[in-house]
Amino acid sequence: MNLLSIVLTLISAFLITFLCMPSLISYFRAKKEGQQIREEGPKWHQKKAGTPTMGGLLFIISAVITVLWVAVVFNLVSNTMWALLFTLVVYGLIGMWDDSIKIFHHQNEGFKPWQKALCQVLAAMIFTVIYQNEGFQMGFGSEQYGWAYGLFIIFWMVGFSNAVNLTDGLDGLVSGLAIISFAAYFIIAMAGLSNPGYPEIALFCLAMIGTLAGFFPFNHKPAKIFMGDMGSLAIGASLAAVALLLHHEWSLLLIGIVYVCETSSVILQVASFKLTGKRIFKMSPIHHHFEMCGWSEWKVDIVFWIVGLIGALIMVTSILIF
Repeated sequence: MNLLSIVLTLISAFLITFLCMPSLISYFRAKKEGQQIREEGPKWHQKKAGTPTMGGLLFIISAVITVLWVAVVFNLVSNTMWALLFTLVVYGLIGMWDDSIKIFHHQNEGFKPWQKALCQVLAAMIFTVIYQNEGFQMGFGSEQYGWAYGLFIIFWMVGFSNAVNLTDGLDGLVSGLAIISFAAYFIIAMAGLSNPGYPEIALFCLAMIGTLAGFFPFNHKPAKIFMGDMGSLAIGASLAAVALLLHHEWSLLLIGIVYVCETSSVILQVASFKLTGKRIFKMSPIHHHFEMCGWSEWKVDIVFWIVGLIGALIMVTSILIF
C-alpha cells in the first residue's frame, strides 16, 4: 500500500461511519430498539437500558464498502481480502441475529448458548475450508499437523469472537481496544509486504481502524449507541482471521491480552464458584470487578487501553526485531 491508499482508506471508513451514525441512532430511537441490561450486572448500568444497539451494523458496512472500492482502485482484490470480508460479515450477521432476538423479545438473552456456538463453529469451519483450499500459505506446523491445525483455526476464531464479546461491557472499551489491536496488525502486515496477501490484510486493518474511529465518538461514555453482539463478534473473529492469515497466530494472546484476561476471569470465576462455592472476583468479566471496587468506567477504559497498548507494542516490537 502507498501513502495515498492509506490516507484514502482511513478517510473513507471514518467519514462513512461518522456522518451516517447520527441517522442510525435516530432510526433506532424512533423504533425503540434499545439495549436490554442484564439484571445481575452492576445496578448503575440499568440507566443504560434503552440505549440503541447494533451500531456494528454501520461500521461493518463502512469497512466493507471502503475495502472493496480501495481494493478495486489499487488492484488489491484477492482471496485474502474476500476471506477477511467473509469473516467480518458472517460473524456480524450472527451477532445481528442474536441482538435482534434480544430487542424484539425485550430481554438480555438472545441465542441459546449452543445455538450461538453452533453458528460460530459453522462459520469458522467455512473459513477453514477456504483457508486450506484457496492457496493460502498454511501457518505454524500446519503441514505436519494437518486436520489438527484446522481445529485450531476453528478454536481460535470462535474463542476470540466470544472473548471480544465478553469484553464489550463498558462504553467505548472494545472500540478503543480494537483500534489498538488492528493498528498493531496493520504494522505487522506492512512490515511483511514481501509475502503475498499482506497488502490486503493491511488494507482491511486500516478500514477497521478508520470505521471504529468514526464509531468511537458515539460509543464512549456516555454511549449514544452500543456496537452490540453484531460488532463485537465480528471484531473478535476478524482479529483471529488476521492473525491466522499473517501466520502470527499466537501474537493475538498478547495483542489481545485484555480479551484473554476478560475471558479468563469468567472461566476462573465459574470454576471457583462450582468447586468451592466462593467467587474470586466481585463480579466477572473483570472490568465489572474494578467497577465494583469503585473505579469509574473511564478509569477502567483508560487502564485497559494502556494494558492493550503495552501488549501490542511488546508483540509488534518482538516480531519486527526477530
